[in-house]
Amino acid sequence: MVGALSDLASGVASNLDGKDATDSTATDSTWWVYMLRCADGSLYTGVTRDLARRIRQHNGELVGGANYTRARRPVAVVWKEQWESRSAAQVREAAVKRLSRRKKLSLLGSSPPEIPAS
Repeated sequence: MVGALSDLASGVASNLDGKDATDSTATDSTWWVYMLRCADGSLYTGVTRDLARRIRQHNGELVGGANYTRARRPVAVVWKEQWESRSAAQVREAAVKRLSRRKKLSLLGSSPPEIPAS
């Protein structure tokens, strides 16, 4: 599966090009795969065309948002990738969702939180 993720990662349209989700240079054909950290520390992965609007939905500022995040507000974007097509974004989203929490945290560039000794 790691090889498949590497293959997917090579198809990223422009993950690190400095474009923000609200950047006006992002085209209408741009799709975002994103990961949120919820108030309870859990991670949520999704896909959208308008990341700023979707985050507002997840945080209850606009109608919509996933049932999962509704009970875990506020949420914050901790990772995002830009893709040129919906199908490619959905393939990447599915791959990220299959990752273990530890691998998702590695994707974020952070390490798992320390578990205190009892």
